[in-house]
Amino acid sequence: MSVFTRSRADREALLLPELADLTAHHRANSEGYERILASLGIEPSASFGSIADLPWLPVRMFKTHDLKSVPDSEVFKTLTSSGTTGAGASRIYLDKEAAGAQTKQLGATLQEVLGGERLPMLMVDTIGIIKNRRSFSARGAGVLGMANFGRKHTYVLDENDQPDVEAVKKFLAEYGDKPFLIFGFTFMVWQYLYEVARDHGLDLSNGTLIHSGGWKKLIDRAVDNTEFRRRFKEDTGLTRIHNYYGMIEQIGTVFLEGPSGNSLYCPDFADVVIRNPETWAEQPVGEPGVIEVVSTLPRSYPGHVLLTEDLGVCNGIDDGDWPGKHFSVLGRLPKAEARGCSDTFSGAAA
Repeated sequence: MSVFTRSRADREALLLPELADLTAHHRANSEGYERILASLGIEPSASFGSIADLPWLPVRMFKTHDLKSVPDSEVFKTLTSSGTTGAGASRIYLDKEAAGAQTKQLGATLQEVLGGERLPMLMVDTIGIIKNRRSFSARGAGVLGMANFGRKHTYVLDENDQPDVEAVKKFLAEYGDKPFLIFGFTFMVWQYLYEVARDHGLDLSNGTLIHSGGWKKLIDRAVDNTEFRRRFKEDTGLTRIHNYYGMIEQIGTVFLEGPSGNSLYCPDFADVVIRNPETWAEQPVGEPGVIEVVSTLPRSYPGHVLLTEDLGVCNGIDDGDWPGKHFSVLGRLPKAEARGCSDTFSGAAA
């Protein structure tokens, strides 16, 4: 059953009451969240006219504050993000129910492009990344989470992070004539799969690639999304390529690139708001701004309405591959601006 079915109007009608209830739930169960909203002057009785009216938290808050809406005794899993920004790592607390829901909804989202069958899977990473189960990096968590959707996993990199060309050739000899799955982070997919496949004349035409992560390192090589897709198609035969956008602070919710490329779509339980960085009003289609991600999944911590530190633009509404808003990520906010977004709140949460 598809989770890419709701128009913008349907989303507003169906998600808004659920998100307003979630806001009340988190206020009642997270002292830190209640303090933040109270200090912003948002009354518990406040009503919200649209999804864009809901109060948001800067994603950075999860690096500096312990925010959870379940008692410590019910915390089943704690996830930590990669703390590359210098502000430490985000801590995300899941109870058993939340952990189950995020896995289920991630599966439902990806099923849209993977189908119902678990396919042989090429992992563009090293098996070493998932060996330490106790302290996962965001990359390790991503690899492990995606591994669930495939079988017969083959890792493209050896233990020394070097491409294992023979392993890839063996995988393709065994499974390459039928549908198979490829997963990796965008830069690694380019460097360790595309370049190897091109140089060795490998045929990836039966594959479906799911990839994620920033474009920054590739832009330095003059490779954007269009060029990435074009070169894979011309040099390896791979045409089923889906980028996705997601973050550990809203685990289980991913915004998936549609079949025709260059736009990300919201699953039915999520939405996106592009905000003007000066006025915080919602931007019209075509006007860049700061990306806010909205999801009904986070119940064990107040991560249902998050202002990211990414710039994006809404490309259209109800006029793409799937219904609802579709958007592109343009890159990270400059550091000072990202800090400015969260400084509004730092006094509130002290």
